[in-house]
Amino acid sequence: METCPTLTSRIQQLECSACGKPHSAFALQRVSECCQMPLLATYDLQEPLSKASICQTDGSMWRYRELLPLLHDENKVTLGEGFTPILDLQRLASRYNLHSVVLKDEGKNPTGSFKARGLSMAISKAKELGIQGCIVPTAGNAGVAMAAYCAKAGMRAVVAMPRHTPKAFREECYWYGAEVQLIDGLINDCAAWVRQTNANGELLDVSTLKEPYRIEGKKTMGYEIAEQLNWQLPDVILYPAGGGTGLIGIWKAFQEMKALGWLGHSVKLPRMVAVQAANCCPLIETYTGRQANSHHYVGKPTIANGLAVPRPLGEPLMLEVLRESQGTAVSITDAEMVEGMRELGRLEGMFVAPEGAAVWMAARHLLSTGWLRPDEQILLLNTGSAQKYLENVEGQY
Repeated sequence: METCPTLTSRIQQLECSACGKPHSAFALQRVSECCQMPLLATYDLQEPLSKASICQTDGSMWRYRELLPLLHDENKVTLGEGFTPILDLQRLASRYNLHSVVLKDEGKNPTGSFKARGLSMAISKAKELGIQGCIVPTAGNAGVAMAAYCAKAGMRAVVAMPRHTPKAFREECYWYGAEVQLIDGLINDCAAWVRQTNANGELLDVSTLKEPYRIEGKKTMGYEIAEQLNWQLPDVILYPAGGGTGLIGIWKAFQEMKALGWLGHSVKLPRMVAVQAANCCPLIETYTGRQANSHHYVGKPTIANGLAVPRPLGEPLMLEVLRESQGTAVSITDAEMVEGMRELGRLEGMFVAPEGAAVWMAARHLLSTGWLRPDEQILLLNTGSAQKYLENVEGQY
């Protein structure tokens, strides 16, 4: 069987997302030294790179090897993440007289969620940089993914999650040999425990956007969307945004592909929609001007555990994506999420996470207001399988 040539990363440097100050991509980095904000990886996009460089025999996110930050393949920690299917939701589209509704199903990833992409990349880079152990505050899926990839890499894993997190998330972490700490409150309370526990920096904190590489794994969703749709893009992408890494990463991928000439001049970038839970919607409060920022926002638990992120570090970057793409932000109640799960299950045979149901309900809302047109192609992101959320939605079918 034909194998792909050994390729090297085109990474050049890391840049502060707030002020642009360069940081080395060849040393251990966390947030920027200057502004204490997320660092973003930049690549050599001037040197020609053909779409033919994509490794067609690699059915994972690593097919885009040159546009990922790992320097040496022997440090790759992979469980086969990425290249998830895009499914045509014809019955759903027909019910609402829509031209095209498709869904990228991230529940097909290892550990059952899109978090596998980011944690595969973060743990691979941690291994490359000689890190012995990692720690993360999590609403559920990120902790499970970190535990799995740390196990694969032979690293220590410490996971802090809210005490009300469904048992399935906790149990899976235990199976991977992680140390699990249950915390009263939401993910920001878990983050406070992580800061205190890891004050000496012994473990690498792989919190959302507090290291530069989870976003590089997540951006591969953007590359895949373009490749799977034959280098065309949908009119609108709806994304469940808690910490926002995927929303930011997908938009980053589109910008990189544009610079490389992989998207034709006639290809218009999609409007991006950030979807949050009504119980925890800090981005929407800021986006609508009801607060200056989310620094003091107080959220409540929601059945969509991944959306219970009250103070996202990436808020400025998410707002930038919404502004640049002429997108918007929508909040969905827990009851609406259950309705969406039921509808996707009964019409399309898909058991999506509450976060995935939320994006469909957001599409319905935006159709009713006229922001979305029936003739547009709509792409939904389902970020995980509903199996782990059964405790949250028991008996509500």
